[in-house]
Amino acid sequence: MYRDPIYEALATADDSIVAGRAADGDTAAFAVLVRRYTPMMRAYARQILPGTADIDDVLQDVFLTAWQRLPELEDLARVKPWLMRITGRKSVDRIRAGRPQVNIDDIEPRVPERAAPARIVEARMGTAALSSALRELPDGQRACWVLREIGEYSYDEIAEELELPLSTVRGLLARARKFLLIRMEEWR
Repeated sequence: MYRDPIYEALATADDSIVAGRAADGDTAAFAVLVRRYTPMMRAYARQILPGTADIDDVLQDVFLTAWQRLPELEDLARVKPWLMRITGRKSVDRIRAGRPQVNIDDIEPRVPERAAPARIVEARMGTAALSSALRELPDGQRACWVLREIGEYSYDEIAEELELPLSTVRGLLARARKFLLIRMEEWR
């Protein structure tokens, strides 16, 4: 089996080096970024999109956009949050497009045989309750909560992403958390 020493060196290099080479048109460097961040981006898109059918399409869109716009990125060391922002935007754009979506509640996930049916039902009901509670939140609160709790954004990154003052982000998050804490009380 042939191993490419350049690819192996890139696979362990810092983001700024890999992103810099990719921005210069190095496809091997871009492939490293794709392999490095696809699992995280897939998990993030899965939390935003109502079904799983569009995740691969969204990620393909994200990487196409990233390849085209990577030379515009000023701080190459921040390629990870940049890719996550693109993923979030593309996922939201997919929802806004209003295309028919597969409802996750209509899909029966495969459950390990060792799992107790009562636990499975309880987990599904908890997830449904959280989804319902999130839909009740105002858009700003929901966006802040999703970016913080699912996207693992910092408060500053949320403020930058949503173009809001930091104090507003803190207030929106506090109200969202308070609402969800009260709404999800029976699930604690």
